[in-house]
Amino acid sequence: MTALQVLKSTFGYDSFQGRQSEIIDSIVNGSDTLVLMPTGGGKSLCYQIPCLLLDGVGIVVSPLIALMQDQVSTLKSLGVKAEYLNSSLDFDERNQILHRMQNDDIDLLYMAPEGLLRPGFFQSLQDVNVSLFAIDEAHCVSQWGHDFRPEYLRLAELINQFPQAKTIALTATADKKTRIEMIDKLQLNDPNIFISSFDRPNIEYRVESKGKGNQQLYSFIKNEHSEDTGIVYCLSRKKVEKTTAFLKSKGFNAYSYHAGLSHEERNENQEIFLSQDNIIMVATIAFGMGIDKPDVRFVAHLDLPSSLEAYYQETGRAGRDGLSSTAWMIYGLQDVVLRRRMIDSGEGASDYKKVSHQKLNDILGFCETTTCRRKIILKYFDEELSINCNNCDTCLSPVEQMDGTTFAQKLLSCIYRTEQNFGAAHIIDVLHGKMTEKVMRFNHDRLSTYGIGDDLDDYAWKSIIRQLVVHGHLRIHNEISSLVFTDSSKLILSGKLQFKIRKDLQEQKKPKVKKAKKAPSVDVFKNLSVGENQIFEEIKNWRTKTAKKLGVPAYRVLSNKSLSSLIDLKPQTSEELYEVHGIGAAKVKDFGEEILNFFESSN
Repeated sequence: MTALQVLKSTFGYDSFQGRQSEIIDSIVNGSDTLVLMPTGGGKSLCYQIPCLLLDGVGIVVSPLIALMQDQVSTLKSLGVKAEYLNSSLDFDERNQILHRMQNDDIDLLYMAPEGLLRPGFFQSLQDVNVSLFAIDEAHCVSQWGHDFRPEYLRLAELINQFPQAKTIALTATADKKTRIEMIDKLQLNDPNIFISSFDRPNIEYRVESKGKGNQQLYSFIKNEHSEDTGIVYCLSRKKVEKTTAFLKSKGFNAYSYHAGLSHEERNENQEIFLSQDNIIMVATIAFGMGIDKPDVRFVAHLDLPSSLEAYYQETGRAGRDGLSSTAWMIYGLQDVVLRRRMIDSGEGASDYKKVSHQKLNDILGFCETTTCRRKIILKYFDEELSINCNNCDTCLSPVEQMDGTTFAQKLLSCIYRTEQNFGAAHIIDVLHGKMTEKVMRFNHDRLSTYGIGDDLDDYAWKSIIRQLVVHGHLRIHNEISSLVFTDSSKLILSGKLQFKIRKDLQEQKKPKVKKAKKAPSVDVFKNLSVGENQIFEEIKNWRTKTAKKLGVPAYRVLSNKSLSSLIDLKPQTSEELYEVHGIGAAKVKDFGEEILNFFESSN
């Protein structure tokens, strides 16, 4: 059987996407392979199909129990002999799976790196024909990355014991340095390297200055995604809990996920998120790696991510089905202060801190840019976009720039006269001429800069301070959070350096952003006739009931693309069902008769 035949008969797809076919050929022909492909690009098929074509068992290294359980459940529903070994199984279940594997009765075995490296398991592999090692989320090998897992560093030790097995490493995000590290640490032998475009054209990127965070989040969800599934990322557990409570008070189905919850509660909340519609998961970055839910319509960040890689990885969990989705973020000066403090107070070596500061500067540049945001993201991953994307806020509502030198001079003069010993809030109070206790205690009402900043409000001054810090014209003292001069501060103060700023000096309601044209096949259920709409609603209701009965997510029964394809093709026979996107032999067997019943009356 060929790869294309497996794709059609098992997974129900007519053709490969992008370079999937080349990647599969590389593996089957015996070459080590490195794959960089964006979330939703079809990475899983690149190793699942070779495992079905090659003799023996393919071992898939996956970092999260929930992810491997989800993928195995999906594969089993398609008739694939797939299993996982992890701590959720008891002794007898583990032995049964090992026995089946030794008898060549399993095509794919999913394992976490920790389990794979146990001495006892290594011994059990001695009599097994291992055809392939697939290392998913391979960027976890990088000590410079955002998801470092030390266990990944030891995987090469095990893989080298099976010279007959092929190796494929896959990730959705890695800069050039991380790619080199993956090849080195995993000891890939002259690998074929496949780098797909990192562009996710269906995702609209937006960044706003942080004001009243909860209210901003509420307005965003209420106005644009009130009935959608989404993820909200926060930096701390406490903020996760507060944000979850806030969203619940506004009537949303919101759940929490962070390391402080019990294992049982995390699993329960994740299962609700995966299996139900219109759920908002509020989480720290502990949630999300490899989450295979196609209909996440938005990812919101209430705090600044640590790097553009982390941001890309997290926002990539939206729109896996190719439909329009939003990556929305708010950030402010305090995010910059907190992130830099976290780096400087961390235990990493000086080189690591230097790289971390550079990564932080890269994402700050993304936040403050006045050009196309998608260009910034793609350039970070060594990919050029020749035209503006017209699907980010800076393209849809171009940002004005203005000469902010005079404002910066007022601010810097005030910082200088207060001897660089105070933070943003006090400096703004002095500029506004406020008679606070601190102003009176330090006699700052007698300064020449007292009251010279009444032409701007708090929001505007915070914006100017933030932009000065981001561009290196001010820094923040880590211990007392005071604003401190850099080498370029006096150049601005003396008029030798001009300072241009984003014109976001007034906190106001932004005009409704004009939506960009959606990617092809986005509006899958538009323009249905009355009869088609009735069939669609009937099948959708059947899908919901069937999923509930089977205890699986609705998309596992039929994806939205499969629904669209059904309405378009209106199959009348089992043979015609095979022409429907995402319907293969297993689904024809399990659901074919019930699905065809919906189209009997349409003739």
